[in-house]
Amino acid sequence: MPRKKKKSEGGGAAWLVTFSDLMTLLLTFFVLILSMSSMDRPLITRIMATVDEPSPLDHAGRGRVPENIRLLLQIVEDPTTVLEKQDRIKDLLFPNEILPPELSPGKLDENLRILEHPEGVVIVLTEELLFPRGESTLTPTGMRLLSAFVPVLHYSTADVNIAGHTDATEAVHDMDSYVLSGKRAMSVLEYFLQQKFPARRFSISGYGPDKPLYPNDTEQHRLQKRRVEILLKTSQWLGRYL
Repeated sequence: MPRKKKKSEGGGAAWLVTFSDLMTLLLTFFVLILSMSSMDRPLITRIMATVDEPSPLDHAGRGRVPENIRLLLQIVEDPTTVLEKQDRIKDLLFPNEILPPELSPGKLDENLRILEHPEGVVIVLTEELLFPRGESTLTPTGMRLLSAFVPVLHYSTADVNIAGHTDATEAVHDMDSYVLSGKRAMSVLEYFLQQKFPARRFSISGYGPDKPLYPNDTEQHRLQKRRVEILLKTSQWLGRYL
């Protein structure tokens, strides 16, 4: 009678091959996950370092934003809220400790306005804060006030438009009001360029008396018309040129 063939002694351990392949695949998978995690660590570090900074106004590589500037940038990022937060913006932008001794908070409040604009936020400073009457050279007080904008621009990538305005009677020394308004805007621009900001971020306009805020009927109204407007373009119109 023929003998029964013995079962292969190795047949019972065939599952080890499949198990070994599975372990190899799992090991490869975990090594891949670990390597991806290591690659992302610098990116995660950069995100964590700037998580407190407002976007899209943050400026990479400039360090942690001071608290007052961070709060200010958060507010102006939404122009629709600036009218109800004018006092807060003024306090953050011009705290009492940076005001020149000759400029009281009350006088600053009378000659400073915050306006909403489709492209961002406008800070309006009258002639009395920046220039001698009928001139285009910044006063020391004017430069001190403009210095408050330096950290804002430093921690922001927003473009800026500087617009000069006059009243209908402001023409002196054979200089018409349009030229005077343009020269005043240029003086403010030159101040910012001296702070090493790139010129491509700025544009200027000289409107003369063409865009009045008030009628030309009283001296107080004419004072408010003689002004410089600094537009921080925290938002942009659709279709703008890049």
